Amino acid sequence: MKVKSLIAWAALLVWGLTAATAQTLSPKREFRGAWIQCVNGQFQGMPVQTMKATLVRQLDHLQQAGINAVIFQVRAECDALYPSAYEPWSRFLTGVQGKAPSPMWDPLQFMVTECHKRGMELHAWINPYRAKTKGTTALSPAHPYNKYPQLFVKYGDQLYFDPGYPESRKYICNIVRDIVNRYDVDAIHMDDYFYPYPIPGEEFPDQISFSANGRGFSSKADWRRDNVNVLIKEIHETVRACKPWVKFGVSPFGIYRNRKNDPNGSRTNGLQNYDDLYADVLLWVNNGWVDYNIPQIYWEIGHPAADYATLVDWWAKHSANRPLYIGQDVNRTVAKADLMNPNRNQMPEKYRLQRMYPTISGSCQWYAAAVEQNVGNYRTMLIKDIHKYPALLPTSPFMDDKAPEKVKKLKPLWTEDGYILFWTVPRAKTVMDEVTQYVVYRFEGKEKVDLEDPSHIVAITRNTFYKLPYEDGRTKYRYVVTALDRLHNESKPVAKKVKL
Repeated sequence: MKVKSLIAWAALLVWGLTAATAQTLSPKREFRGAWIQCVNGQFQGMPVQTMKATLVRQLDHLQQAGINAVIFQVRAECDALYPSAYEPWSRFLTGVQGKAPSPMWDPLQFMVTECHKRGMELHAWINPYRAKTKGTTALSPAHPYNKYPQLFVKYGDQLYFDPGYPESRKYICNIVRDIVNRYDVDAIHMDDYFYPYPIPGEEFPDQISFSANGRGFSSKADWRRDNVNVLIKEIHETVRACKPWVKFGVSPFGIYRNRKNDPNGSRTNGLQNYDDLYADVLLWVNNGWVDYNIPQIYWEIGHPAADYATLVDWWAKHSANRPLYIGQDVNRTVAKADLMNPNRNQMPEKYRLQRMYPTISGSCQWYAAAVEQNVGNYRTMLIKDIHKYPALLPTSPFMDDKAPEKVKKLKPLWTEDGYILFWTVPRAKTVMDEVTQYVVYRFEGKEKVDLEDPSHIVAITRNTFYKLPYEDGRTKYRYVVTALDRLHNESKPVAKKVKL
């Protein structure tokens, strides 16, 4: 090989590795979520305008930090943070279960509108079985326990739907159907509460339902797992039947099984989804009954019983049949020092590990308020490093892989508001083809157009226009606009050269 050819080949190899590394460190597509919970009482009894302002402030800070999906808790204990014909208003909203907000408003609709305005998805988070938390002293007459007491059991100081009754599943599916039909949510979400976390020395009281609805199971553990499996499958079918573009996702406890109980389990030693919560998460993933999975890997790198690095590796290798994201604990992450560099916390290393795996497509922050409060400079790090560039949400090709039509009539025009790049909405043959967002890229005059490089994204917007940053009209740029459908499939690009 000639020396010049060898040098050229080496330069090309270095450029390719650099580009690949840059895209791994700043992927164009990544789920960047955050949980906003109500059970911590952060909104309880808060005046309506104060709560609206609090939510807007949280969303603004999350948007600045690159968050593109919000998981908002709307049903904590068979109650509602939205007007429901089935369940009472939540005490986590008004302070008293069954008491409507005054003045009347709909927090779920408010969040759908505000999230979509910022280019974020809104996932409606419900707890399926839990009916009464420890702090609830009185149930509203409208609470389902007062209508169907035979479907509930007491365990510890709490109430739960008994998963052993088919009527329990039917009721929960009705709640899901109501939310999906009435609201423009992007997903239904459940966290780690299926069968409750075990209380030492106390058996979950489901002997009556096991005797009545055992379905031939000799093992109560297998029967319990099947109860949850059937619920997950039926909820998935319910969501699909309502709106085929709405996703259904779960966020299970971080350990599926320990290796001592299962040769395919992780090298961990802690509570298990499969054995203790009766949640067979891998079955749901492999059967396509969930559309994404966010295991809560809240421990630090080097944890003696549940090492973050071990668990990320395990989930990446075992849960690849559906999109996999990692649940991050903000407070624990910044509280622990990097094992290789004690002068910094574990945040950079956690994200480096996570992004090493092609089967991991993002993360979700527990919890949103900690990000907003910039605990340990977490939000600053997201802005300056981890989420330095915008990211499109991952696609869901198992739901829909057809890209929408490209935008029409892309044209820059002078207006009284400045120099504006306009385009028109492309046509759609079906609801799945309808465009909901647009991506605007910017390149210098002779620069190669590379739509896989997120550093060129200047806007992800629901508008059909973009204000150009006009200076003196001497510098050439190329703007490229693409269209996204509800499941983030991206159209072919349309380009326009301008002088700014």
